[in-house]
Amino acid sequence: QVQLVESGGGSVQAGGSLRLSCAASGRTVSDSDMAWFRQAPGKDREFVAAMRAHIVFTYYADHVQGRFTISRDNAKNTIHLQMNSLKPDDTAVYYCTADRVHFGTFDHMNPREYEYWGQGTRVTVSS
Repeated sequence: QVQLVESGGGSVQAGGSLRLSCAASGRTVSDSDMAWFRQAPGKDREFVAAMRAHIVFTYYADHVQGRFTISRDNAKNTIHLQMNSLKPDDTAVYYCTADRVHFGTFDHMNPREYEYWGQGTRVTVSS
């Protein structure tokens, strides 16, 4: 059984930083395509950042590029999302997600491509 457990959310003022973590069990993060999505109240779930298992490359949504960093700690079977220069628009519930390794076409920005999801961690950024 695959479980993803997010942590690290909280409340912060604009310009501040938070580091989210996603601990995985039942699946190794080094053998998974993984991503972070977020969902603000009244809005659809949107892509934030992704990393592929077999490609040394990371992907970011335009609105977080340069401020957020996704990383992987294979020893702890955990991925992280370092969020700097936070803005009120970043307020949302952040979800960690994972799927099997894809060697062909894979739309990493599409939430329907991912099978496993965490319960989410809430981030609130005040102005």
